[in-house]
Amino acid sequence: MAPRLARGKGEQDRAEKRAREVARKILDDVKALRTVVEENCDYVGDQFAEEAKRIQFGEADERGIYGEATDDESKELEKHDIKFARIPWGSRRKDN
Repeated sequence: MAPRLARGKGEQDRAEKRAREVARKILDDVKALRTVVEENCDYVGDQFAEEAKRIQFGEADERGIYGEATDDESKELEKHDIKFARIPWGSRRKDN
């Protein structure tokens, strides 16, 4: 089945408008998720991987955390079956 391509200017305008609406919805949802995480979890910065391991191994209190991890640190967490998710935070903008 061939994709349906916009044929005229009106269809292109509607398609572009819909694409902008979907993009805005995604950005709004990520912003809402960020707010929930920031309000309910502890920020541990670049110590995320180490703190996640400490929690996993019972060396720290179990709680929600967020921060930054390198690709290598993420692979290490996966190796230890530590569950985490990468969220595309982006930067905060005044118009968000």
